[in-house]
Amino acid sequence: MTGISGSGKASALKAFEDLGYHAVDNLPLELLFEFAGLVRKSKEVERAVIVVDVREGPTLDRLPDILKRVKEVLPTRVVFLDAQDAVLVRRYSETRRPHPLRGSQTVSRSIVEERQLLDPIRNMADTLIDTSNFNVHELRAHIQSRFGHEEQAKRLLVSCLSFGFKNGVPLDADLVFDVRFLPNPHFVPEFRKKTGKDPKVAAFVRGFPQTVEFLDKVTELMLYLLPHYVEEGKSYLTVAFGCTGGQHRSVMMAEEMSKRLKKAGYQVKALHRDVPR
Repeated sequence: MTGISGSGKASALKAFEDLGYHAVDNLPLELLFEFAGLVRKSKEVERAVIVVDVREGPTLDRLPDILKRVKEVLPTRVVFLDAQDAVLVRRYSETRRPHPLRGSQTVSRSIVEERQLLDPIRNMADTLIDTSNFNVHELRAHIQSRFGHEEQAKRLLVSCLSFGFKNGVPLDADLVFDVRFLPNPHFVPEFRKKTGKDPKVAAFVRGFPQTVEFLDKVTELMLYLLPHYVEEGKSYLTVAFGCTGGQHRSVMMAEEMSKRLKKAGYQVKALHRDVPR
């Protein structure tokens, strides 16, 4: 397992350990091939997870060649954790921890440099996990559902995301629904400074027959699609609802769809990208 610093590798490693993996953090690169040989011969270690990242230093560029050798002697999967730059900067700001490459440069510049160093390894990854929308507990649940036993693998985390088209379509959205066809609460003075989470705003949007019809049709579509996504091994899905500014209609839709899918038994959370904190 490798990835960008701040993407949650420590939390993911703990989740793997709880699943019964023999976990090793920051194993020196020259020992990786030897470790693979020990695991292959061991009767006690059935599966292991090793974290190798930029803490390795200048010899990191040897990792792709070493991984090819390891895969020749032991079934191996490369897992790469990533997150959006803005999320990484925020996480470093909240934890006040220095970036491994920081030195005298900014965190943003360190992230750019780290991406360049890890790009050859990222291209070798069998599994890419974007942790931008995960908290610690959700990342743990995702690792357990994706790498745990079969009964755990049936879990699917659905993110219902609201956004404003004027700020761009979310890059991580799997499905996008445009709700700008609905009447806009922005033009009602009472609602202008509120959001779709406000009960009165939600009631206003829900009061139009096209809103109810749209919700029913999308709910029917989602309940059809989700089991098929699970069968294909997908463990998280982002469903995005967009309006003009991402304040009213899309927020109400994301909240309502979240409630409906939770009622259907899915693990769901509502996220609002463009609502002011």
